[in-house]
Amino acid sequence: MVMGHDAEPPEEARSDGPAGPEEPSERVSGDEPLLAARVHRPSDLLRALVGVLAIVVVLGIAAFAHGTTSGLEQDINKGTTGAPDVFVRIAGLVSSIAVLLVPVAFAIERLIKRDGLRIADGVLAAVLAHGVTLATDLWVARAAPGTIQDALTQPSSGGGLTDPVHGYLAPVIAYMTAVGMARRPRWRVVLWFVLLLDAFTMLVAGYTTAFSIILTVLIGWTVAYGTLYTVGSPNVRPTGQTLLAGLRRVGFRPVTALRTEGLPDTAEHGDRGRRYIVTLEDGPPLDVTVVDREQQAHGFFYRVWRRLTLRAITTRRSIVSLRQALEQEALLAYAAIAAGANAPKLIATSELGPDAVMLVYEHLGGRPLDSLEDKEVTDELVRSAWRQVKALQSRRIAHRRLAGDAILVDRSGRVILTDLSGGEIAAGDLVLRMDIAQLLTTLGLRVGAERVVAAAVEVLGPDTIADCLPLLQPIALTRSTRAELRRLARERSKREREAVLEASEAAKLARAESAAAAGADAEPGTKADRKAVRAAVRAERQADKRAEKRALDTALDEAREEDLLAQIRQQVLLIRPQAPVEPVRLERIKPRTLVSLIAGAVAAYFLLSQIARTPLSTIAEANWGWVAAAVLFSALSYIAAAMSLLGFVPERVPFWRTVVAQVAGSFVKIVAPAAVGGVALNTRFLQRSGVRPGLAVASVGASQLFGLGAHILLLLAFGYLTGTEKSQSFTPSRTVIAGLLTAAVLVLVVTAIPFMRKFVSTRLRSLFAGVVPRMLDVLQQPMKLVTGIGGMLLLTGVFVLCLDASIRAFGQGEAETLSFASVAVVFLAGNAIGSAAPTPGGIGAVEGALTFGLVAVGLPLDVATPAVLLYRLLTLWLPVLPGWVCFNWLTKKEAL
Repeated sequence: MVMGHDAEPPEEARSDGPAGPEEPSERVSGDEPLLAARVHRPSDLLRALVGVLAIVVVLGIAAFAHGTTSGLEQDINKGTTGAPDVFVRIAGLVSSIAVLLVPVAFAIERLIKRDGLRIADGVLAAVLAHGVTLATDLWVARAAPGTIQDALTQPSSGGGLTDPVHGYLAPVIAYMTAVGMARRPRWRVVLWFVLLLDAFTMLVAGYTTAFSIILTVLIGWTVAYGTLYTVGSPNVRPTGQTLLAGLRRVGFRPVTALRTEGLPDTAEHGDRGRRYIVTLEDGPPLDVTVVDREQQAHGFFYRVWRRLTLRAITTRRSIVSLRQALEQEALLAYAAIAAGANAPKLIATSELGPDAVMLVYEHLGGRPLDSLEDKEVTDELVRSAWRQVKALQSRRIAHRRLAGDAILVDRSGRVILTDLSGGEIAAGDLVLRMDIAQLLTTLGLRVGAERVVAAAVEVLGPDTIADCLPLLQPIALTRSTRAELRRLARERSKREREAVLEASEAAKLARAESAAAAGADAEPGTKADRKAVRAAVRAERQADKRAEKRALDTALDEAREEDLLAQIRQQVLLIRPQAPVEPVRLERIKPRTLVSLIAGAVAAYFLLSQIARTPLSTIAEANWGWVAAAVLFSALSYIAAAMSLLGFVPERVPFWRTVVAQVAGSFVKIVAPAAVGGVALNTRFLQRSGVRPGLAVASVGASQLFGLGAHILLLLAFGYLTGTEKSQSFTPSRTVIAGLLTAAVLVLVVTAIPFMRKFVSTRLRSLFAGVVPRMLDVLQQPMKLVTGIGGMLLLTGVFVLCLDASIRAFGQGEAETLSFASVAVVFLAGNAIGSAAPTPGGIGAVEGALTFGLVAVGLPLDVATPAVLLYRLLTLWLPVLPGWVCFNWLTKKEAL
């Protein structure tokens, strides 16, 4: 519990004076700040997403399981043919009336109880559901596959087809769901009876199909919860007055309840509840934690994501009921004290209505570790923290959140472990070792690796600390600790860059002074003397460059700092050199891998469908002369890529070895996203070629920056030409204008939203750090700059020519109608999309963009599809084997 006298919390509720025993509740009045009128419940969003997924599944079954849907429809028709016609008519009349009367009756009841806002939510959900119904009906009638249309409709007795989605039933379901009828037992029975009766009569009468009813219910349900999450639900959190009343019910006589601040509602802290300090008429104050359903849902999606991506042993349950949360925290509080650890003493629990519970603890006056000054964090305090963890682990109790705000220090210096709600009893070895790794990091951030390891070894022993090294990895730490480690890493990188830049400037200044002195001492002489002077100057320059490189390396070594986790490992290894250091695999799958797998599956489906639509006769009739030309242009792209890289590297790097590295990049692109693999390979290649790491990164960054600028300028230029090539006036096409306006709007949106602006600026700074000083070095060698820019233009040109040759290979006549500018625009747009795609080599995204672009500029689909496949075969798939050979050769030569 983070309860302290040093904070100045706002007053939640107070009494006007001591409450007498005869009328305790009448003497209490509230000064509580207004809570938000509405809250966005993650549970509503989750239900809406589940509804969307269910709709997709239903439509998928209707589209791909035509036999199942038709068989189901036939079985229903056979089973309902024997129903009496009179019964069907009476049931239809009753259900039609009830479907309208039940919502009206519920609305009247809510209005009488002054709950009009809930009715307004229901009406809004009904209107939106009706709109979605109309859109779905229009889509099924005009654009949906025939199998979906067959599953959702059937011939009507009056001619035509029945409605795919019922225009009155979906709004009614949305209304009933949004107003909360399903949460009231009496109305729930009536609701289900009316819905089942209406569905039965429609099926028997032949007005609908089973899949249509299911889709109608799902649309109403999904729209209702989507509306509730968007507009928010009424806030039912207990107020300070409710808290005081609940304390009286369990035998206390409270006077004031003060809310403690400083605990943000984030994914990591939101489920820990609201904290109060309650003063009593007699006796010491109390620390009270209130947990409600809304706070419990904070961070739900983050916990679900962690549960999906991490091994089950490292995560706790994502969804627990209020009763389970109450029982877990109470059990852990009793178990911690029984183990001999200093923990808050639980003295009472109670419910605060149906949606909240409270836990009452003895008051702990103190401050969290995060608020202490560095000089206050003594070695004795650190040892005391380790003793509390030792007491917990002696009874197999895991804390699971030993961050700085969970360690409380009272006025006497006693360490108390709080926030036990996320802990475990009878924990496994892995979880217990994670606690040790977390506390090593938490305390190491305050006192350093050497002091925290020494204290830990003194209390727990060297073997216990050594066993936790495989768990000493960021993924095993809390979210706040990972954020702090990232912040420190950014500061270290900044200091290293500043030290290198200072050393570089000093070396340049010294070289300039030396050159000036040498020029002043030189005197004209014979031709041999002048040659000797020039040779001496060259030798001196080379010596100066070597000296500058040594100075920069020395400055970088002096400024380089190891991260905290590495320092802790080193300190432990000094004590136990044989300790295991290989990290334990805690992740089931990395997020980037998961995204790549999903995107790769979509891309594979797209590619296979494209190949299936391409007849073999088209390939056999290809013009092999243009295929050979496309192969030539694809091969030239590696020379152009080497030129575009070396043009921004002032140091001497072998040209043909750089070409081989670009071929090796064809293999790397298959195992990494297009915008990532090439950058990493080129940076590594330059470092192995003798370029310092910082300058290698800067050179690749400069190449990427100029490449981005050239890409945008060429796209605008060719786009402008496509709009003027068929008109007499030199004005751009509407498509170009629309594209420019769209780009401008996106830029404005990014710059207007602080979060997005910070995200983009941070990424750009990290990508192009040191580019400007590097460009100043390149400008001193104009031929290098010409080589780099020329290589970029040549690279774009040969790729466009390769695509153009691929088009001519399958459609010479159709290709004549396309201009070079049109093909260039299609290539540049497709390449940009491929660079942004998370799939290796932009698989799927590039093919789709190029095919769509070629069709948009007038090329038939039966020509565009094989042309794009040939282009991708030559630029992505065929170079993989040569790339693998080159990659291994460079690795053996220690060039990678």
